Amino acid sequence: MTPAELGYRLPAEWEPHAATWLAWPHRRATFLGEFAAIPPVFAAVARTLARHEPVRIVAAASVLAEARTALAGVANVECIDLVTNDSWLRDTGPVFLVPQPGRDLPPAAVVWNWNAWGGKYPPWDADARVAGAIADRLGRRVFRPGLVLEGGAIETDGAGTLLVNERCVVDERRNPGIGRVDMERALRDFLGVDRVLWIGGELAGDDTDGHVDQLARFVAPGRVVAARQPDRLDPNHAALEANLASLTSLRDAADRRLEVIAIDVPARFAFEGVQLPASHLNYLVANGLVAVPVFGGPTDEPALRTLEACFPGRVIEPVDCSALVRGRGALHCITRDEPAPPA
Repeated sequence: MTPAELGYRLPAEWEPHAATWLAWPHRRATFLGEFAAIPPVFAAVARTLARHEPVRIVAAASVLAEARTALAGVANVECIDLVTNDSWLRDTGPVFLVPQPGRDLPPAAVVWNWNAWGGKYPPWDADARVAGAIADRLGRRVFRPGLVLEGGAIETDGAGTLLVNERCVVDERRNPGIGRVDMERALRDFLGVDRVLWIGGELAGDDTDGHVDQLARFVAPGRVVAARQPDRLDPNHAALEANLASLTSLRDAADRRLEVIAIDVPARFAFEGVQLPASHLNYLVANGLVAVPVFGGPTDEPALRTLEACFPGRVIEPVDCSALVRGRGALHCITRDEPAPPA
């Protein structure tokens, strides 16, 4: 039986967490410019998270030793010996499921296949084993769809609605011969969702082919924040305007038309002439916290104010991601939330 048939669901990220996981960075080739600036960002994120919930960091050998040294004396952090190729654990880690209310089921995890965003960054053999290794360590019931899907490609309201970008989910480089109909069926069956909402587009410079966690995120059932670029000279302007128009036409699993709240993203953000996918929407949610990427520009404060209004009662913590985005991702991309067991 599939997870949906058994009574599992994909929880929203604002639901209670047992922990957040990170993979310590060591692969210099996936970052532009000087790599030395990257591990301190991971350390800052881990320290921020550890004030709110347990943090579990995976790495091996000398990389694990570096993580332990960087976080020596920080409470609520556990370092776990696990070999990785890269540090984008949102995409390589397991997707955790919880039982539907009233269902007496053990916590579960979906282990999707992994091929480095359609074969972009070999080798990826160690990262292909990470999700299963984490799920096994936690004693999770494991489901394996046999398809490639990255965690940054999906976004849920926890109430049966899944938001995805067709560009990076229906893709011959990821799942040859699998069309939208079959992919949607797999998403419903293995994630326990009732309605899949498809959007398109991508940020310039995004090597994931348009992960939704850069473009549109649920902040509550029926409400999404969406990236906007009002600068008509920016390469992201047209694609993001099209996304905004598409989102306003969509209805969720409860048949509500989505309320869409626009958040402007930095214009023409580049490093040494290379456009980068800088987006405030790549925030992470933890227990009592929303950590928000900022980039040292005029869009930072408005984004923080908007997200503060969307997540009342949570600490809004800006995190400078001007170095991290040289890896073409930000806070959500490097973290994997582990939901707390049902009370």
